[in-house]
This record gives sequence, structure tokens and C-alpha cells, in this order.
Amino acid sequence: MEIEIHPLTNDPTEAWHELSQKQKVIKINAKHPTTDAPNDKLRVVCMSDTHSLTPFLKFDIPMGDIFIHAGDFTKCGNLQEVIEFNKWIGNLPHKNKIVIAGNHELSFDSTFTHPFDIPTLGMSRDILAEAIQTTNVKDYLTNCTYLEDSEIIIHGIKLYGSPWQPEFCNWAFNLPRGELLLSKWNRIPSDTDILITHTPPIGHGDLCCNKVRAGCVELLSTVQNRVQPKYHVFGHIHEGNVYIFLFFFRKKLHANIFVIGYGISTDGKIIYINASTCDLNYLPSNPPIVFDIKLPPGCSKS
Repeated sequence: MEIEIHPLTNDPTEAWHELSQKQKVIKINAKHPTTDAPNDKLRVVCMSDTHSLTPFLKFDIPMGDIFIHAGDFTKCGNLQEVIEFNKWIGNLPHKNKIVIAGNHELSFDSTFTHPFDIPTLGMSRDILAEAIQTTNVKDYLTNCTYLEDSEIIIHGIKLYGSPWQPEFCNWAFNLPRGELLLSKWNRIPSDTDILITHTPPIGHGDLCCNKVRAGCVELLSTVQNRVQPKYHVFGHIHEGNVYIFLFFFRKKLHANIFVIGYGISTDGKIIYINASTCDLNYLPSNPPIVFDIKLPPGCSKS
């Protein structure tokens, strides 16, 4: 199925105002499983946006068959940050560890060459410039499988990872909304079971605290209409969880619910997971999100 560019793609907030009239967004409150995954299912543990703060995690990482990190595992992608992350993920007990890059992994984006037009977030321009000059940085991720517009099949379950997101402040893996981003989403195989992107799709885990939508319109359309994965894991927006706004209209109390950043939602068919570990203040306070996915017929963990 060919996905078309939405006429309001460059105004995602307004685009969602139109799209939401026919969309379901159901918040899911999931608890960590208390028993091992059955033999016919894989347990998947998801995190994102740890920003080199894994030494300060206040929670344990649940055990599982697959560990996913959906990008922004460093502050700017310099070599020492990558080495430290690789050491940390190497100490996790999960047999399969899948990682994609995010907009903070400047050194991973071969098309990124100008660190001087981006916010420093307390980092010097020299540190940013040094980060993008690191060569073969992906070779230092020896303790995981790094996906970049690529796939891996684990026990019959296909995972596909992509780091791209709508352009914002000239960070890494930025592309203009519309045609160029869609060209990346067109590469996602239609038989993907677990899709991992750094950016959220519009409408799910993409609402900023100023009520502006940051997700990609064409990504949602691709996910819902062509790929239809069982799970879509992402991060990038880490501005809270659920906000409930109460108001009176015609003497009746009403409530508007906005799903913001971290958490799980569904459209009734696909499960969307914003696994951002850091919150709005860049504190690593959000625990990993865990789910079990059923193996295809004829496949087993052994």
C-alpha cells in the first residue's frame, strides 16, 4: 500500500486535531510480570533515552529474552559515552540486546557535520565537535546488535530499527517532515513484528507539556496501514505520563485526558510503547516497560 503525504504533515498538532476524529488512543497501565514468560512467548524489556545516566538508575532491569534500547543512550555520542554504554549493556543478562541510535548520537550519523547550530545542553562546542569526528564509532557497540534501517529475526520474531525523526534543532538523524522521512518509513518491512524507531508516531506518546505534538504523521500512517506490527517501541519525547484536565461545561464536570511521553497506548490493534527512561528534567526515573510476544507457529526459544 502506498502511503501519501498528509497535507498538514508540517503542522503535526493540527494534523492530529483532524486525524483524532477517527482514531482511538487507549491508555494501558501495565505492570511488570511476576512470573517467567511461557515457552511459547518471548519477554521483551524496553528502555530509551538514558542519556549516559545508567549509573544513576534507581531500579533493577527486569529479566527477559530481548532487551531493546530505542536511542539516545548518550548525551552527544562521544567515544567514552559509547564505551561506557557498551560496558553497561554488556553486563545485562539478556541473551538478545537490540539498540538503535537517536538524535543525541551525533557520531553515529554520517550525514551530520555541523555541531555549532544545536543546543549545547551544558556541553561545550569542543565536546560536540570531538564527538562527530569519532570514526567507526558503531564498532564499539560489541555487546549488542545495532540496527540502523535494518532488521533482525529472533526465534521467528522480526524486529526492525530506525533512528530517524522530524528535524529539531539540527540534531543527528533529523529529516524534514513529509517526503524524506516517508522514504525512510517505506523501508520498513511489511512483516515486521516489533518496530523500533526513535521518534514516536503522531498521537501516541508524542505530546509535549505545551500541548504541541512532536510525532510523525506519515509514521503513524505507515504503521497502521501498511506495516501493522504487533508492537511499536520508541522514545524521544519524555515529558511525563498522563495529564487529566478537568473543566465545567453546562454545569457538568468533564475531563480531557492527554497521553504525554512515557507509557503505553493502543489504537485497538497495535501496542505503542514510549519507553523513555529520562523525564522532562533528564532524571532517569521511568522504569523499563516489559511485554510478552507470542512466537509464530513452529518456533520455540530453544
